[in-house]
Amino acid sequence: MNFKTFGVLARTTLAATALISAASLTWAQTAPQVKFATSAGDFVVELYPDKAPKTVANFLQYVNDKHYDGTIFHRVINNFMVQGGGFDANFQQKPTRAPVEHEGRQAMEKGLRNTTGTLAMARTSDPQSATAQFFINVKANGFLDPVAIPPGDPVPRFEFQGQVYTETPRADLLNSPRLFGYTVFGKVISGMDVVEKIKVTPTGPGGPFGSDVPKTPILINSATLVK
Repeated sequence: MNFKTFGVLARTTLAATALISAASLTWAQTAPQVKFATSAGDFVVELYPDKAPKTVANFLQYVNDKHYDGTIFHRVINNFMVQGGGFDANFQQKPTRAPVEHEGRQAMEKGLRNTTGTLAMARTSDPQSATAQFFINVKANGFLDPVAIPPGDPVPRFEFQGQVYTETPRADLLNSPRLFGYTVFGKVISGMDVVEKIKVTPTGPGGPFGSDVPKTPILINSATLVK
């Protein structure tokens, strides 16, 4: 390859790199936003595809499919969180797609934790079971964060809930359901006062649930992508 050809290729590569960097910056500056119009008022959440890409894509697909329209906040616990997105006003569970891959650790490494106002995926005891239901933290719930695994294989020393484990195979810790935590993928950026109103609503039994159900249903009238 002669010098002239190399110079043209180098300039082309630099230009392409600049375009990619500009596109990445634009994407970071225009994080998707979803407006929830509820019977208690409206709030807007911002999503972070750069930190939890599969989770955000999954959530936006449910938004685009109008899955959340007509659902309720079926689990509300003051000083903890408000949860919704799975049941309609008659407590009929809405059908969902296959679960989304758990991205909690990746998101936490990029700065997302279960702090006040953050949006996270709800799930069963199986870390890989999250589908459509989500919750909003109404306080800092650090115990819901994934547990960071120290380096090494085996891990020389690992402490969890007051117990110390030594020389533990790394795979055992990475795959332990107790250590996955919950994937944070967004945050309320306006209307947090509405969420604060929801969290203090009187609750009791309702439908198939023995407690924590708002006595006056709180309906999600619509969830709409606004940015």
